[in-house]
Amino acid sequence: MTTRFILKLSCPDQPGIVHTVTGFLLEQGGNILTSAQHGDAAHQRFFMRIEFECARPVEAQALRQAFAGHAERLQMDWELVASAAKTRVLLLVSKLGHCLNDLLFRVQTNHLPIEIPAIVSNHRDFYQLAASHNIPFHHFPLLNASEEQKQAQERKIREVIEENRIDLVVLARYMQILSPALCEYLSGRAINIHHSFLPSFKGAKPYHQAHERGVKLIGATAHYVTSHLDEGPIIEQEVARIDHSMPPEQLVAIGRDVECVTLARAIQWHAEHRVLMNGNRTVVFR
Repeated sequence: MTTRFILKLSCPDQPGIVHTVTGFLLEQGGNILTSAQHGDAAHQRFFMRIEFECARPVEAQALRQAFAGHAERLQMDWELVASAAKTRVLLLVSKLGHCLNDLLFRVQTNHLPIEIPAIVSNHRDFYQLAASHNIPFHHFPLLNASEEQKQAQERKIREVIEENRIDLVVLARYMQILSPALCEYLSGRAINIHHSFLPSFKGAKPYHQAHERGVKLIGATAHYVTSHLDEGPIIEQEVARIDHSMPPEQLVAIGRDVECVTLARAIQWHAEHRVLMNGNRTVVFR
């Protein structure tokens, strides 16, 4: 039981939404601490996030049950959680560890409000790093590109997800394409960091592609994973200025710093329930 909660919701735009929500909070003895809302006129959809505090400790499930009738009447997609509940995150990584190391440090220093119960990789490179943070490391190799081995490896990943009650999967430079079945299973709860300012320079070696085109800005994109490669709803993007004198290798080094910052922001906003889906876009209440 606790006193502070977060309610986020989206629904068809219509009169009385804010009145219904605030009236419900008043009935529950709730005091609003922060509130943000957005109306998408093009799609006639309304989005809202409220953090509130109750006068007395109460269970989140009890509040969900009390609110369910209002949500059904207004056709809401919604979530109500205790503010203090930490998101349980599974990190997937391959052979580039800059994002992994950055996230582990942020968690260790209490700058990222998540828990990391496990790390999965198709290589063994970072088992010692995981051990230094007392996090179980699962090595699920992919020795060939056969469909059978791919399915077997993804079944093991799903077992880790279910055994550890994972809320969010993060592809921290995990250089494998997830199957459509796994993408569907993780819909809305898997974040990828792409080393490009999408939608430009998709696929492999985007920094080298950017160098060839002579761009003046490079960036990184954190987005939700879908079965369409590098096309999921974008959560956050960041850029860095470059110039003609920089070789591709320098762009890669600069880009890695940008990737770390971009991914950490996206994870934090997801963990704080600030991200709402709007078709193939997102609404982010920062």
